[in-house]
Amino acid sequence: MKNGIVNTYPSLKENIKVDVAIMGAGISAALTAWHLRNAGLTVAVFDKNHAGLGSTAASTAFLQYEIDIPLTKLKEYVGEADAVKSYKLCREAIYDIADLCKSLKPAFDFHLKPSLQYASFKTHLSDLKAEYELRKKHNFKVQWLDEDEIQKQFGFNAPGAILSKDGGEVDAYLLTHALFNAFEHAGHKVYNNTPIKQIEHTKHGVTLHTASNLKINAKKLVIASGYESLQYVSKKIADINSTYAMVSEPIEDTTFWYQNSLVWETATPYMYFRVVSENRILIGGRDDPFHHPHIAPSTIDKKAEMLRKAFSKKMPQIPLAPDFKWAGAFASTKDGLPYIGSIPERPNTYFALGFGGNGITFSVIAANIIHDLITGKKNDNAAIFRFNR
Repeated sequence: MKNGIVNTYPSLKENIKVDVAIMGAGISAALTAWHLRNAGLTVAVFDKNHAGLGSTAASTAFLQYEIDIPLTKLKEYVGEADAVKSYKLCREAIYDIADLCKSLKPAFDFHLKPSLQYASFKTHLSDLKAEYELRKKHNFKVQWLDEDEIQKQFGFNAPGAILSKDGGEVDAYLLTHALFNAFEHAGHKVYNNTPIKQIEHTKHGVTLHTASNLKINAKKLVIASGYESLQYVSKKIADINSTYAMVSEPIEDTTFWYQNSLVWETATPYMYFRVVSENRILIGGRDDPFHHPHIAPSTIDKKAEMLRKAFSKKMPQIPLAPDFKWAGAFASTKDGLPYIGSIPERPNTYFALGFGGNGITFSVIAANIIHDLITGKKNDNAAIFRFNR
């Protein structure tokens, strides 16, 4: 509603042949398309609805290198080396997005922001302190704040917190269209309203059959359709959850807490909040461990009120009046990491599945890996996110 329809793309009207077809036209697809645009390949993107209007439009664009699973726990799943590497890749992704936004013409609006994770309860303090020590050991730019420092710099009470230097914020919907604009200027195509009803794997590549009985012949296929991509994977790799968010009316103050940092907590599911354009405050969380495609407005109203009350209890000095509220779906994996790459039953096909709370940073990692896989380059990070891990 805020941005309106930024750009429109035609539906497919004839059979075509391309080197790479990308299913889905959200931020994951846009980043992958952007990385492939100058690889000497013909690339086309297809969406069953409109570009950027799925999970991308619902994204709160909370850019952090911390994933939903703490580093101290992640190392138990994948080993300390790969756990640290995945965190560092997410940190690099934030700065990759910053550089990408600068390179777009005109330059795209992006902001680096600190990130604060506070202990929701005193019982969480020891685990959070262990998380701080492990990140500090591996040279992440973190600072420990005690109760008095949190009150002084952020204006609320918490027993302890980690302040991370590396975080960011970006409008995922507008960035998606900016990337597609650059992609189309490089001679490639984006198609709206082109649902794929069948994927046929052949010895020459992949043939996509559309709902209007057209064919797309491609040497390689990238599936970047978010949680809807799960229908193309034979084994269960993720759970679908519902999440909720609200945005306040504009507020007069310009600085609400230390550098208007991104703020989140250790509770599961966690609440998070940040300052967005027009001096509004965005609050998200109160997740449900299930998802229905048509969530009742009454449920969204109830969840938004829970978020408002939780924030107001934390920050009673900030007057908060809800203006917008919505629900979205996200997929979560057992180790909090995305699935990127291929599976044996779908040859010449690559998945960019940036699940969890770090969908945008995961999408940057996926775009880099898939670019290398398609162009025949070795990528040392691909094994971390493989399907058979």
